Amino acid sequence: MSMFDGVRVLDLSRMLAGPYGSLLLADMGADVIKIEDPEGGDPMRAMGPPFMPDGESAYFLAVNRNKKSVAIDLTRDDGRAVFFDLVRVADVVWHNFRPGVMEKLGCDNGTLTAINPRLIVCAISAYGQDGPYREYPAFDLALQAMGGAMSVTGEPGGSPMRMGLPMGDLSGGMFGAFAVAGALFQRARTGKGTHLDLALLDCQVSLLTYMAQYFWTDGRVPGPQGTGHASVVPYQALATSDGHLIVAVFAEKFWAGFCRAAGRSDWERDPRFATNRDRVAHRKEFGDEAAALFRTRTTDEWLRHLHAEGVPAAPILSIDRVLSDPQVRHRDMVVDLEHPTYGVVPTLGTPIKFQPPTPFTPAPPATLGEHTDAILTDLLKYPAPRIEALRRAGAIR
Repeated sequence: MSMFDGVRVLDLSRMLAGPYGSLLLADMGADVIKIEDPEGGDPMRAMGPPFMPDGESAYFLAVNRNKKSVAIDLTRDDGRAVFFDLVRVADVVWHNFRPGVMEKLGCDNGTLTAINPRLIVCAISAYGQDGPYREYPAFDLALQAMGGAMSVTGEPGGSPMRMGLPMGDLSGGMFGAFAVAGALFQRARTGKGTHLDLALLDCQVSLLTYMAQYFWTDGRVPGPQGTGHASVVPYQALATSDGHLIVAVFAEKFWAGFCRAAGRSDWERDPRFATNRDRVAHRKEFGDEAAALFRTRTTDEWLRHLHAEGVPAAPILSIDRVLSDPQVRHRDMVVDLEHPTYGVVPTLGTPIKFQPPTPFTPAPPATLGEHTDAILTDLLKYPAPRIEALRRAGAIR
């Protein structure tokens, strides 16, 4: 049995933050029904390039596996009635509309809870359901900017940089899935649903963790450190003769081994470098000496020396090398997906592993409205004439 076996999620979300979170729920066994506008569906269906050979968006393919698609026009009374029937048999309504949109659709929290008191509603928005920025539109870049991430990303003295991964959106999906799991646990004890107000800005601010505490402690505003760390040296990327690697001497116990691997036992006795506090105080001097030394050998040579001494070190891998890495493959983080159009295509696995192991066999993203008839027939028990009438009226697709 999967972790969320028997949990039904009505997923009204679009773009990335919402669909990534519902992907996590689907991967853990939830029955995720993606509710889409009959005219075009999730805008990410058209996001690209790149596109698959028949025009399907690679972006959409990445975050919408294991979901069903029902196309309903929520702006119509007859379409909304279908949605309300689904709410009666759902556990979670999950959306990332801007504040006020669900109210305009007649699907506000009070209405949904009156239909199903056990319902959990998770609303993901940029800035939350209240506050001075409530109605501002935003995408990942804005959240990285407003949440402080861009101010600490990049090289020292350089311009603010966006994190390469869209963590403004992805962290919202992760926090949302976590919140829904907690709400389901609470409901199991109380029998009552709840409303979750998840702001992407809040998620970003929470990720500041020790950087916020540093500021409150010494009053200094953290800035970009490149690959370095404000409190630890060496904790950085180093160029080798044929690439780059990182070393992470995050505890003093690794320092002696690092010096032996580097062939610089004198660094242990050098008053500039003897302790981490000394090395932080002489960051540039150490960095210059280490940079010159590490350029003399290949990445693989350095990794052999460093690993032999138990020093945390790793190569910096490009995406293609990550996806072919033996550890990544061993952990089933690349799996086959049987696609009805493209045949077998690779997709990412799930990081959540069960014991004993259970096979992870993802289903391809659904075409727009692919499951409308089946769900209305099998789940809601609508007779065929009613479904046909809804289709002719444009309420469903």
